Amino acid sequence: MAYQRVHRVPVKIARIFNTFGPRLRRNDGRAVPTFVTQALRGEPLTVHGDGSQTRSLCYVDDLVEGIWRFLQSEALGPMNIGNPEEIKVLELAHLICSLAASNSEIVFVDRPQDDPEVRCPDISLARSLLGWEPRVSLREGLDGTIEWARAAWPET
Repeated sequence: MAYQRVHRVPVKIARIFNTFGPRLRRNDGRAVPTFVTQALRGEPLTVHGDGSQTRSLCYVDDLVEGIWRFLQSEALGPMNIGNPEEIKVLELAHLICSLAASNSEIVFVDRPQDDPEVRCPDISLARSLLGWEPRVSLREGLDGTIEWARAAWPET
């Protein structure tokens, strides 16, 4: 915003929340690629803490649509782009195991000190100004992500 004020150029600020989908980097440390890799390998899924912390996950196609609409709008932001539906990390691990048809067990490890309890965007501004909200369900997005990972990560 300081750049906009000084140089008088339009600036848009998008706040992107947790995103997943095909072309994930397997070892980036986020829950979805970690759990998918572990499930496809038949390794235990490592859940930090007791898994009660929540995440909200937006499928990449929805994210791109939200950003595109934001760029085409007159709005400057900040604009939250993400999925407001929360899931507990432990439930996410179970869901990925199920969708991957994996018999992996779930193990609990120490939770990082900076791991937030909740990550959930308020997308009311995107809904009202852009007419945007996520359309791809978590289950549908994970199905596509797992299918892609099976082909892209053959060594899993």
